[in-house]
Amino acid sequence: MMKNNHIGYTTGIFDLFHIGHLNILKRAKLNCDYLVVGVSTDELALKLKGRSPVIPFDERIEIVKSIKYVDRAVPELTADKLEAWRDLHFNVIFKGDDWKGTVTWNQLEKDFNAVGVNVIYFPYTTTTSSTTLRGFLDKYHP
Repeated sequence: MMKNNHIGYTTGIFDLFHIGHLNILKRAKLNCDYLVVGVSTDELALKLKGRSPVIPFDERIEIVKSIKYVDRAVPELTADKLEAWRDLHFNVIFKGDDWKGTVTWNQLEKDFNAVGVNVIYFPYTTTTSSTTLRGFLDKYHP
């Protein structure tokens, strides 16, 4: 049973899963009773990043589903976080603090505030990133 009925939501591509991914999921679960994680489809990842993930969607979502902090993993079909809220009815959304203060997230904070959703930012893990890992792969396995 949920203490405060706080449903949390976060999203990611979760390609080349690493400690930064685990950190955001762990921190998110500490700040909600039930954590829903949107895993970007291959098509959405291509649209957002301009390249396809290394790990296919079916494998990425299976990895995320298997993490003990995740209560439910769902396909993220669109980058529209308000559409996700209409579908999933979360109370709080989590994002890396590298997005804090951007035009997009400033507007999302206002939109979410209007419907009672809290936005919580977590420190971005600077030691490891999927972009860095992918760079090594591209360099050594072209």
